[in-house]
Amino acid sequence: MREKITLQCTECKRRNYTGTRDKRQHPDRLELKKYCKFERKHTLHRETR
Repeated sequence: MREKITLQCTECKRRNYTGTRDKRQHPDRLELKKYCKFERKHTLHRETR
């Protein structure tokens, strides 16, 4: 079972990315370094609910 997630930038607090993840294999929240077009650099993005 995959659930939809939204990734939020930790610096500008905007929601930039969406995707899916498997809840059973990754029970904790996802954190990835992604490109933020508003900050114009790679920043840490965290999963929001």
